[in-house]
Amino acid sequence: MSSIVDGLIRSDNPDLDFAAGRRPNGTPTSRNGPNRQRSSPRPYGPPSESNGALSDAEGFPDDEVVGIRGTDRNRRQDPMRREVPKVADQVGEKVAEEFENFMENYIEDITLSGAPPSSAMTSDKYYIAQIHGLRIYNLSTLYVDFQHLMSLPNNTLANAIANDYYRYLPFLTRALHNLIAKYEPRYFKEHRQPASASSQPGSSVAGNATSQAESMGGKTTNQQTDKLFTLAFYNLPLISRVRQLRTASIGKLLSISGTATRTSEVRPELYLATFICEACRSVIPNVEQTFRYTEPTQCPNATCGNRQGWRLDIRQSTFVDWQKVRIQENSSEIPTGSMPRTMDVILRGEIVDRAKAGEKCVFTGTLIVVPDVSQLGLPGVRPEATRDNRNAPRGGDAGGSGVTGLKALGVRDLTYRMAFLACMVTPDTSTPGQAANQQMNGQANNILASLNQTGTSDPQDTGDQAQDAYLQSLTTAEIDDLKQMVHSDHIYSRLVNSLAPMVYGHEIVKKGLLLQLMGGVTKVTPEGMQLRGDINICIVGDPSTSKSQFLKYICSFLPRAVYTSGKASSAAGLTAAVVKDEETGEFTIEAGALMLADNGICAIDEFDKMDLADQVAIHEAMEQQTISIAKAGIQATLNARTSILAAANPVGGRYNRKTTLRANINMSAPIMSRFDLFFVILDECNESVDRHLAEHIVSIHRLRDQAVQPEFSTEQLQRYIRFARTFKPEFSPEARRLLVDKYKELRNDDAQGGVGRNSYRITVRQLESMIRLSEAIAKANCVEDVTEGFVREAWGLLRMSIISVEKDDVEVDDEGEERERDTDSPMADADGDGEGDSEGDGQLARDGERGSQQPPQKRKTKITYDKYMGILNALVRKVNEEESSTGEGVEHEELVVWYLEEREEEFSSREEVEAERELVGKCLRRMVKDNILMQIRGEGLVDGDEEREEEERRIYVLHPNCAVEEM
Repeated sequence: MSSIVDGLIRSDNPDLDFAAGRRPNGTPTSRNGPNRQRSSPRPYGPPSESNGALSDAEGFPDDEVVGIRGTDRNRRQDPMRREVPKVADQVGEKVAEEFENFMENYIEDITLSGAPPSSAMTSDKYYIAQIHGLRIYNLSTLYVDFQHLMSLPNNTLANAIANDYYRYLPFLTRALHNLIAKYEPRYFKEHRQPASASSQPGSSVAGNATSQAESMGGKTTNQQTDKLFTLAFYNLPLISRVRQLRTASIGKLLSISGTATRTSEVRPELYLATFICEACRSVIPNVEQTFRYTEPTQCPNATCGNRQGWRLDIRQSTFVDWQKVRIQENSSEIPTGSMPRTMDVILRGEIVDRAKAGEKCVFTGTLIVVPDVSQLGLPGVRPEATRDNRNAPRGGDAGGSGVTGLKALGVRDLTYRMAFLACMVTPDTSTPGQAANQQMNGQANNILASLNQTGTSDPQDTGDQAQDAYLQSLTTAEIDDLKQMVHSDHIYSRLVNSLAPMVYGHEIVKKGLLLQLMGGVTKVTPEGMQLRGDINICIVGDPSTSKSQFLKYICSFLPRAVYTSGKASSAAGLTAAVVKDEETGEFTIEAGALMLADNGICAIDEFDKMDLADQVAIHEAMEQQTISIAKAGIQATLNARTSILAAANPVGGRYNRKTTLRANINMSAPIMSRFDLFFVILDECNESVDRHLAEHIVSIHRLRDQAVQPEFSTEQLQRYIRFARTFKPEFSPEARRLLVDKYKELRNDDAQGGVGRNSYRITVRQLESMIRLSEAIAKANCVEDVTEGFVREAWGLLRMSIISVEKDDVEVDDEGEERERDTDSPMADADGDGEGDSEGDGQLARDGERGSQQPPQKRKTKITYDKYMGILNALVRKVNEEESSTGEGVEHEELVVWYLEEREEEFSSREEVEAERELVGKCLRRMVKDNILMQIRGEGLVDGDEEREEEERRIYVLHPNCAVEEM
C-alpha cells in the first residue's frame, strides 16, 4: 500500500494526489476545511501542463469528497492504468538554456550604438539593462535585436529560432521569465503568470529552483490584467513580400513589409482560460486558447467524464489586448497587371495600436493558419457527405434519399486561411526602389523611444521636450551628424539644393516643397478652435515640366504620404467611405486618402480634371482639417491634418499668360484661396537653360545615381526635417509689424490692379499663409524666433505665386471711331442737325484723305495695358466720387484738367502735357465705347463755335453696367 502512495506522490498528475487524499505538495488532505497548515517543508511539486492541472488554490471540498469516494478506489482496481510519462523536448530545453545565457551575458559594442548617459546606465549588459527598464517603465515586452543573435560565434541559436520560431516560443518565453525572476523578482512576483518559469517542469534551466522562486507561484488578485511577458524580435536580415508567403513559411520567424489599410479596435482576447465543469464543479485552469475558443477535451475527474458542459471562470482567466490590422503590399512591389494582395496581421499585448492606417510598416512574427470565418458564414451547404436519418421518405425514394452531397465530395475543405501573428511592428522608412530596411539601433535604457522613430509629436509638448524625445532615438553618430548640419552656414539654401536632386532647376518650387515638409506651427485658441499649420501647394504648369516628378518624390520621401490621381478619385475615396465589415456585418468607416495621409502629405495629380462635386469634398479637409461623415447611422468627425500638394494642367494644355490664373485652371474661388502657394511653371525657350537641362537628363540616363551628388543624403534630410519640426518659433515685434505692412502692400497691389490684374484676390487666408511660411523658414533654420528676413522671404514666395497677367497693348480710339460711335448712339440723333453735319463733313474729308494714303497709316494710338488701366482707374474713381457727392457727372474739360493736375509732377515740358491731354481724351472715348462711362451732351447751346462748345459741355457719368467694386 505504501508503494502505491509513494508512486502517487512521485507522479506528475496532481489529480492522482487529490484522489489519494493528498495535495500536490505531498501532504495528506484534511476534511477540516481550507485553513490548515502545511506539515512538510517540501516545496510544491511542479504541476503538469496538461488540461488536468489544478490551480494553486486549496481546492473545493466537493473535489476532495469525490476523489476519496470514487477516484482512488476505481484507479486501484484498474491494473492496466499506468501514468504516461511526459515527453520532454530536449532540443527546446537546450534552446532555452542557450537563449538565457545569451541574454544574460550579451554586452553591446558602444561604437555601434548610441551609449546612454552614465546616469541612466543601469548595467553594461544590454538585455539586463532592458529588464530593469521593464520595471521602470512598467512594460512587459523585451525587444531582441536579431543582429545580436547573428553576431554570436555560433549561428546555431539564430538558425533554430528563425526556422522553428513557433515551436521554441514557449521555451524562449520561459528563459525570459527566469531572467526577470532573477533580476527583478519583485516586479515578476507582482505580475507573475501561470505556466511561467517557476511553475513548469524543469523551470530553471540553470537549476536554481529555490523556494523563493517557488513562492511566487500564487496567482495575483487582478488576474485579467496581469502582464504577459513576451519577446519581440526585430532587425531580421531579410524582409519578405506579402506575395511570397507560402505554407512552407508557417511557424518560421519572418519579417514582412506592407501598408496598413484598416485597423480594428483593440479588444480583449482570451489567452489562458479557467473552466469549471458543470457536472462535478471541478476547476480546470490554464487551458491555452489556439486561435479560437478552446475547451478542455474531458473532465479530469474520472467519475465525471464530462466533455461538453463547461463554464468559463472569467475572474481566474487571463486576457490580453488584441488587434487585427489589414495590410496591403506596397505599391512598388506589385507585379505588372496584378491586384495588390492583402493579409490580416494579429497584434497582441503592447504592440497594439503601433500601426496606424496608411503607414508603411515592417511586421516581424510568424505565419499561422486560422479558420476562415468569412467563408464559414457564406450561404450554401458545405461540401460534406451527410446521412439522411429522417424516417419520412422524401420524394419518390423508398427509405429516404440516402447519402447526400456526393457531387461535392471532390471539393477540398478550403475553409482555412493564412494570417500573420506579429510580435513586433517597426516603421518602414525606405523609399521605393530601395530594399526595405528597419534601421533600428536604439539604446537599451530607452528602447521604446528608439523603436518609435516616426511617431508624431504631441502638439501640447514644448519644443524642448519633443527635441529630447527625438534625440533619444538616435545613435551617437547620427546626433553628431545632425549637430553639424544644424550649426553649418546657409543651411536653408543647401537643403533646397539637396531636395529632389534628379529634377533640374525649379529652386522656387523646391523652396515651397521644403517649407511644406517643415510645416508651420499648429495653434489652438482658448475656445478650442484649431488654426492649421499645414501648408497647401498647387503646381500649375505646361506639359513636361516635371510636376508629377515632384509629387512622386515627396511620396517616396515621407513615411506618411499618399499619391492619388484626380480623375480616378471619388469624393468617398478621398475622404472616407462607410463599408460593411465582412465578419461582424456592422458598418465601419474605411479611411480615404486624406485620412491615410494624416500628419503627412496627400499628393493629388491632375487636380484640374477632378469633378466639381469631388473638389467640394476636400474643402473642409483643406481649411478645418477634419472630415465630417453622416452616413448609415454613423456620425463622426475624423482628423485629416494633412498638407495637400496638387498638380494641375492649364485648361488649353498650355498656360496662357494673357488671361488670369483662374481662367487658366478649372478651379473655384474657395478652393483657390485655400492653397497657400501657387507655382506656375512655364516651358519657355532659353538656349542656355535648354542645353543644361538636356545635359542633365542625358547624364541621368547614362550614369543613373552617379549623375547627381546631392550634399545631403535622403536619410540625413529625413533626420534633419524630423528634428526641425520639433521647433515652435514665435514672431518678434519687428517681424509682426513687417508682416502687417507686407500684407497691406499685397492688398493694395491687388486693389489697384483693376479688373483681372492679379490671379486671385488677396484674402486673410493669404495673411495666414505668410505667417505659416515665415514659421516654416524659421524651422528650416532651426531657430526659435521669426525675424524680419524670414518674413521678407515668405512675402517673396507669396509674390511669386501671384502671377501678373500679361495683357496686349490697348488701342485707344481716334476721331473716326468716335464718329461711328456717335452715329450709332440715340443720344447723337437727338442733338441738333448742324453739329451732326459739321462732324459728317469732317468725317468725309478724313475718309478722302485716307483713301489717297496707304491703309497702314491709319491714325491709331497704342499704349500699354498698365498705362491704360492706370488712367481708367483714376478717371472712374473721380467720376464715381462726383456722382456720389453731387449726383451729377463731370464735364470733359474739368475731368481732363483734374487728371493732369494729379500727374503734374511727372511732366517736364509743355509738349508732354499736351500729349498727355490728347491721350486722356482718346482713353475717355475708349471708355465710352467699352461701356465704362456714358457721355451726356450739353443743352441750350446758342452762339459761337458749336463744336468746341459741345466738346467742353460734354458730361461723363458712370455706365450702369460698370462694376465699380472690381476697379
